[in-house]
Amino acid sequence: MTGNWDKEVDVVVVGSGAGGMLSALVAAKNHAQVLIVEKDKRWGGTSATSGGGIWIPGSDQAKAAGFEDNLDDAFTYVRALSADNVPDANIRAFIDNAAPMLRWLTANTPVVYTAQPYPDYHAENPGGSVTGFRTHLPELLDGSKLGNDLKTQQFPSPAASLFGYLNWTFAETYQLLYRSKGWALGLARNMAKYWLDWPLRFTSGKDRRLTLGNALTGGIRMALNEAGVPLWLNAPMRELVREDGRVAGIVIERQGKPFRIRARKGVLIATGGFDKNKAMREAHAPLYTQTHLSGGVSSNTGDGIRAATALGAATRNLQSAWAAPVFYVPGEDRGRLCTIERALPGCIMVNQAGQRYLNEAASYHVTGQIMARRHLEHGDASPSWMVFDGRYRQQFPMGPLLPLVPDWAQAGAVKTILKKGRTIEELAREMGVDPATLAVTIARFNQFAEKGEDPDFHRGEAAYDKMYGDYRHQPNPCLRPLTEAPFYAMPIYPGDIGTNGGIVTDERARVLDEAGQPIPGLFATGNTTSSAMGESYPGAGVTLGPAMTFGYIAAREMTGANA
Repeated sequence: MTGNWDKEVDVVVVGSGAGGMLSALVAAKNHAQVLIVEKDKRWGGTSATSGGGIWIPGSDQAKAAGFEDNLDDAFTYVRALSADNVPDANIRAFIDNAAPMLRWLTANTPVVYTAQPYPDYHAENPGGSVTGFRTHLPELLDGSKLGNDLKTQQFPSPAASLFGYLNWTFAETYQLLYRSKGWALGLARNMAKYWLDWPLRFTSGKDRRLTLGNALTGGIRMALNEAGVPLWLNAPMRELVREDGRVAGIVIERQGKPFRIRARKGVLIATGGFDKNKAMREAHAPLYTQTHLSGGVSSNTGDGIRAATALGAATRNLQSAWAAPVFYVPGEDRGRLCTIERALPGCIMVNQAGQRYLNEAASYHVTGQIMARRHLEHGDASPSWMVFDGRYRQQFPMGPLLPLVPDWAQAGAVKTILKKGRTIEELAREMGVDPATLAVTIARFNQFAEKGEDPDFHRGEAAYDKMYGDYRHQPNPCLRPLTEAPFYAMPIYPGDIGTNGGIVTDERARVLDEAGQPIPGLFATGNTTSSAMGESYPGAGVTLGPAMTFGYIAAREMTGANA
């Protein structure tokens, strides 16, 4: 031990999301001594609460599925969607390194990804993929090998689990959604596995069946444990330490006291965005100021961004977020992302005047952006209303509202936000909307929906819209008139699943100062950084895919890896 340091390692990773943990593992596999410090009492970050999808062009998994991708097409697609101030080099670095990163992940962890026939969000644009196979989803993973670490993993978000505790795969989601053959038996089997998992049930609410973001982060943590990489919880970073122009380490708080950690090869900041920092949101992101509507974990308060800018790091696109329409259940600590429900037939979204103003089935990012801009300009979209009829109510979920479960048996907080009427006019009065306006809106929608058309907003025309529609309903899987009483409505808000503007990094994941020069010893990835996607959302997994890829790049930079 030298100087005033309490501990010395080669690499310190701040944050335990997928990008940070993967970077730590890559560095460890390249013979570095690594330490991960996590502010929260739970590890995994927003990555663990997410769907776990990653957007990876040109992967081995896509080739195995018969899809021959073209990296130049992928670059063209992202470049046109991303912000003009995002350098070509950053986009290219992601495109070129994404598949090698996934290949490395697959070879060095128990995480298994499969390429999905999931269209890009703007698939009709040049370079987009209508057939999909750039989005990858993790397969089910047994969490037994985590041992006691399972108990401190972040729970999946309420929107990505059943009843708030039961993990499920996307295949199981669709089986339940359409109640296809075997759905009841499958649900009963998974619930039995959960409740009969003794003695874990007496000490933790965690599901040992790891899916989605829990499978991703759980698999990386298993590999980290095998590699002997420690992960300290309840260890918030207080500052970065610079010596002779180089970031030499960090100061954390440990057991209520300052603790200085030297990093001989580098510090990687992977602390997430400023999802839960209201002051930062109000100062930088006027479209998205409501912290309770963000789907990020409560520990995402911009610590990494503030620490880096204190050393002169530049920032970019702080106004941006991964926008999304969200339901908010009173008493919960985050918004619930609404992805599938909006595309299903038998529902519409209206503003506080009872008027439609968007294509409900568009990607959640586009929908969230439109909602936020609408509210900024007109003050009538936060909340908006999801309106649906009795047939939809029995067939499909609407956020926290479960089908087949009677209205009176729904969770108490859910019942406080649910509106119901025997007629459209009665429902409108419950919503506080002009009955005549809502009746005209629904009558017009119904007239065209009967023919499978939406001349106003073109719902169900794009490949992405159709993917989440009800394939059993034709001619348009996203459109059906609202005709069956009773009628229902639930408030829906412009929210986000995290901020995505932050400190500026280059194509090698090095943090840059205001002059565009690297700050020696300092690297960053994930929502702490300004995303290579700009303010766009090209496809499912463009949050985690780049976070993991630039984490992979950063570790190789810090350790001088050539393979």
